[in-house]
Amino acid sequence: MNFQHDELTLLAENVFVAAGCDREEALRVASHLVEANLVGHDSHGVIRIPSYVEWLRDGKVLANQTPRVVNENDVIAVVDGEFGLGQTIGEKAMQLGIEKSIKHGVSVIALRNAGHLGRIGDWAEMVAQAGMISLHFVNTSGAGMLVAPFGGIDRRLSANPVAAGVPTENGEPIILDMSACTVAEGKIRVALNRNEMVADGCLIDSEGNPTSDPKLFYGDPPGAILPISGHKGSGLSLIIEMLAGALTGGSCTNPENAWRVANGMLSIIIDPSFFASATEFFPEVDRFVEFVKSSRTVDANGEILMPGEIEQRTKVQRLKSGIELDETTWRQICATCRLLNVEHGFAEAHDTCDSSKVEGACIPGCEPAPAARGLEGDLS
Repeated sequence: MNFQHDELTLLAENVFVAAGCDREEALRVASHLVEANLVGHDSHGVIRIPSYVEWLRDGKVLANQTPRVVNENDVIAVVDGEFGLGQTIGEKAMQLGIEKSIKHGVSVIALRNAGHLGRIGDWAEMVAQAGMISLHFVNTSGAGMLVAPFGGIDRRLSANPVAAGVPTENGEPIILDMSACTVAEGKIRVALNRNEMVADGCLIDSEGNPTSDPKLFYGDPPGAILPISGHKGSGLSLIIEMLAGALTGGSCTNPENAWRVANGMLSIIIDPSFFASATEFFPEVDRFVEFVKSSRTVDANGEILMPGEIEQRTKVQRLKSGIELDETTWRQICATCRLLNVEHGFAEAHDTCDSSKVEGACIPGCEPAPAARGLEGDLS
């Protein structure tokens, strides 16, 4: 099923208003989710709507929260998100960091107790649009315990995203957005909804055996995601946990906190004009990018890409051709609409619904929200 981005944004906005958000916050959350779909990160897009609504209804995240500054000086701020929706809390925390960096050249924002912060590349992009460099380390306090340490079987680590952004003078910023694990949990959910396998080498089952089956990852007992590059990714995760968890004053991954959604994020924001003039910094960035791209390619028709270029190209394509949603994801969104009495107006998208499956959803055939299927811990 294909949707235009503005259609999905309006639908998501109305859903979050019905779930208790004011219109400004609802639009902010909706815009971030749809942006993730536009740039090709469907794992962090509108597939999250049912989970977010479920968390709001259960009090695991709270609507319309204002972050609280716990402690600050000219360049540092410790910010408590008060368990507000991450799209609101993250934006306000980054704005505070940008303002400090404008005045003093650098800032460090230690954010704790934020709801799911979404695609972490959003925050690197926001800072880059202000002309600044940034680095972000993220963990969850327990609900996102998904990853086995190197040599282990049991879940002990978060997905532990790390993102960085570098502005350029005349082009798109360079945005690195990755996790310390082999696959984001949201991508496993997308594969589950599409009845597909994930790539080899990403998952193990509950006994430590390699698997590509999302059903085994969500089994009882569950499987786990593997860290990237073996011991290197596992070590990176440990450091990210300590920076985003312990240093922010929140918590590293802890089973005692697994009942509630919470992200921690340590962000370092740098104004390059305090370190080098614009006539020095931007030309050197451009020169280096051009030099890297000049490498011969293994494939005769190959191309060297900078971090973020695939997302930029995907966005151009999807703005024109629309966003594809699989049937299961759409049914889950429909179920949430029905739960909140939200009219979505996409009658033609119901053509594939099977009225024999589920009762009491958006229309006969729509599936229940994913939290009922044991996915409430998704925070990657």
